[in-house]
Amino acid sequence: MNKPTENQMGEATAVDHAFLKNVRRMGTVEGISTLVLFGVAMPLKYMADMPLAVRIAGSVHGFLFIGLAVMLMMAITRIPISRSMALAGIVAAVIPFGPFVYDRWLAQKAAA
Repeated sequence: MNKPTENQMGEATAVDHAFLKNVRRMGTVEGISTLVLFGVAMPLKYMADMPLAVRIAGSVHGFLFIGLAVMLMMAITRIPISRSMALAGIVAAVIPFGPFVYDRWLAQKAAA
């Protein structure tokens, strides 16, 4: 059920908990893809001469990153979150383990 919250103008807005759950899931999957890219595919490329591993894992990771970025932009109105928090989520997705740290903030948003 959507709980009403207040936006920046003091108007009541409903939190879309289903969309928030999907954003959190996407963040987790994207974070795992980053770790697979850096922890599995890149060592395979440089230590086992398997560049295809980075091509595949990098393509999947890129697709997931774009999906997460789009979802975070949509979250500005759907959850709602501020533009700066959406941007922080995109920046966090660039850093290994960043999406997991950002998810803690989203979990607080879900509990509120």
